Amino acid sequence: MSLTRLRFGKRALTLAAIIVLIAVIAIGTAACNVGVSPPSRLPSLSGSIVFGQQNTGIWVNGEGKVTVVPDLAILSVGIESQEASVAQAQEKAATAMNAVISQLKQSSIAEKDIRTTSFSIIRVTRFDESKQKEVTIGYRVTNTVSAKIRKIADAGTIIDAAAQAGGDLTRINSISFTVDDPTAFEREVRQKAMADAQAKAKQLADLSDVKLGKPIYINESGGFIPLRQEFFAVPAPAPAFAGAPTPILPGEQEIRLNVQVVYEID
Repeated sequence: MSLTRLRFGKRALTLAAIIVLIAVIAIGTAACNVGVSPPSRLPSLSGSIVFGQQNTGIWVNGEGKVTVVPDLAILSVGIESQEASVAQAQEKAATAMNAVISQLKQSSIAEKDIRTTSFSIIRVTRFDESKQKEVTIGYRVTNTVSAKIRKIADAGTIIDAAAQAGGDLTRINSISFTVDDPTAFEREVRQKAMADAQAKAKQLADLSDVKLGKPIYINESGGFIPLRQEFFAVPAPAPAFAGAPTPILPGEQEIRLNVQVVYEID
């Protein structure tokens, strides 16, 4: 056998050995990865017991809720002015809004609790039949602010005073209610949700004659306090307000929180 053939044979054997080694490593890696990834989603059922290599456990949903009385009102008040020119409309809107803001401050609303939420200037048109085209008839300026009313009992009086300050240009867009600091309520509702989940899991374990273990997965959703909003329109205010203030009642709201919990089976 020649020297060239001998060298070629050794190279072929070496290449074959490398290929076999790579294949063995790939197969071993794939085998090690089997069953490592946790399930991508929990069941949507309120409670279930799953027996298997990956999903062994008791999976439950728990719900907690508490009823709260809002302690914060958020008033949305705006000014709308329409005139033949932008300058005229803007001047009237600015004068009216300054009067509204001044009145809000006089009503013990802090400046940090008043903020502009929208401002716009739009061209107002109509279709002219004789010219068969849209023609400009004026310009409309709209300016809106929101104000946090921390003493809800004064909300009706504050609304009436703001409407009078802005005159016929005033637009009361909405009033909503919420809780300024929901932290304590969220702690309470979280405890109730976990207690609900544990009670469900314990019942399932007892019914299935298994022992309930510790939680191995917890997922929380909810927990915020929605703003309850009331929309209403305010007619042109009278020159001087007389009689009882506008009645404003915050009512009650619910804070809800849901948890998904997976418990081990001992």
